[in-house]
Amino acid sequence: MLLQGKIAIITGASRGIGKSIAKSFIAQGATVAFTYRSSEEKAIELEKELTVNGGKAKGFKSDASKMADAESLVKDVLEAFGTIDIVVNNAGITDDTLLIRMSEEQWDRVINVNLKSCFNLTKAVLKTMLKARFGSIINISSVVGVQGNAGQANYAASKAGILGFTKSIALELGSRNIRCNAIAPGFIETEMTAKLDPDTVQGWRNAIPLKRGGTPEDVANACIFLASDMSSYVTGQTLNVCGGMITA
Repeated sequence: MLLQGKIAIITGASRGIGKSIAKSFIAQGATVAFTYRSSEEKAIELEKELTVNGGKAKGFKSDASKMADAESLVKDVLEAFGTIDIVVNNAGITDDTLLIRMSEEQWDRVINVNLKSCFNLTKAVLKTMLKARFGSIINISSVVGVQGNAGQANYAASKAGILGFTKSIALELGSRNIRCNAIAPGFIETEMTAKLDPDTVQGWRNAIPLKRGGTPEDVANACIFLASDMSSYVTGQTLNVCGGMITA
């Protein structure tokens, strides 16, 4: 129960990595406020799943790319649970194509959802964490943000921006006992990758030193570490959860 008594916000938690983080946090004793943007049915299902064994969780419809939504979210979570100890900025999208074909709308949309969302919620929650002199902010980046990837200039830029943002916030807020770290997942197998060509997926696995794709639980376990007091002397860092895809 590493997160017993802690209140956490997790954005984009209705599926995949975000859903796994929410479930893992509940298992470790946290109260979870999770966000979703469109699928209310999935959100209701997840809320039931998280609370079935006595866990405390509530879903909030919120567009992470909008500052007004982030401010409303923080207000609603404070009204529901009293404080906020942990923020996991997980909301993210892809819209891949080569730069020569990429539209301005594709660029702006990915930057707004992936990068601006981190600014929005971190900014919105600051007063609460500063008053408490405590907080752990975890930003979900990607190995693509570390090393780049052809056909993903918008996604890579957004995820690289998250790394710079993370380091800066850690430097600004460390004296107030507020930590900020990033996680850079590699090839994580989710319901989305299950729809891809099996031979292609196996080729990706073979190129990874650990010879397998990661699971959402692998990322969730890293989040538990960074959210808990086990990492009380860790801030401004990027934890690559990638099976050895990158080693620096």
